[in-house]
Amino acid sequence: MSEAPPIILVDGSSWFHRAFNALPPLTTSGGQPTNAVLGVGNMLRKLVAQYAPEEMVVIFDAKGPTFRHERYAEYKAHRPPMPPEMAAQIEPLNEVIDALGIPRLSVSGVEADDVIATLVEQARTRGIEVLIATGDKDLAQLVGPGVRLVDTMKDRITDEAGVVERFGVPPERIADLLALTGDSSDNIPGVEKVGPKTAAKWINEYGDLDALVARANEVPGKLGENLRAALTTIPLARELVSLRHDLDLPMDIDGLVRRPVDAERLRELATRLEITSWLREGALTPGTAPARGRG
Repeated sequence: MSEAPPIILVDGSSWFHRAFNALPPLTTSGGQPTNAVLGVGNMLRKLVAQYAPEEMVVIFDAKGPTFRHERYAEYKAHRPPMPPEMAAQIEPLNEVIDALGIPRLSVSGVEADDVIATLVEQARTRGIEVLIATGDKDLAQLVGPGVRLVDTMKDRITDEAGVVERFGVPPERIADLLALTGDSSDNIPGVEKVGPKTAAKWINEYGDLDALVARANEVPGKLGENLRAALTTIPLARELVSLRHDLDLPMDIDGLVRRPVDAERLRELATRLEITSWLREGALTPGTAPARGRG
């Protein structure tokens, strides 16, 4: 792998939701909500300070349905609409990201995870180290040589051994595990009463999901019955949880060069949003960012 700083791929949709739910409600004197902007902004500043990346991008889900909705009409059907206090922070957050000099990216018809997977594939072919900033378990399937997850909320770096420790299976079997457990938040069907521990036990015992399905009659007890009852939906579930690596993106890793911080613009935003901590910490001084990229 390259000795240059890693490319940092930020799962913006995941962090936006985490920050909104983790921080207490904050508003300006005029009633503008700011907790998610503050949380994501602090995370981005922390990543830049710690890793000084030459390339970095914040990836968001695009509006509208994706290919998964076309494949399964009930995909994410139970999710409530975004709270208005959260929606009101989308544009201010975009302004902050732009002022920090970090590119933003979203692609219609797919999810942020698929964009991240495609950028990881590009980086792997060129031997470039990648850090994926996320709290989403689905992205554990991308971990491998030169590719790690970073969770700034928990100060945790997850490599291949960390995936096994956390999930009980290696990264290449994460999609198998998720196909068995399902995902209630995304309304993805799984095997009834099968959680991560049982799913990992089966995968390790039989080798992979395909082998487990082929030998489903050997699985004893009520859970074995539940597995056999789900054989018709397991392929769909695995398709839904598997990430695409082959997207045609509007920018590739050569277009992710971080720009200098626009300190004046960021100061204006911090003042407007009444984020006084950024002003007190001296966080708004002009930043430097490499202009050369990877070459």
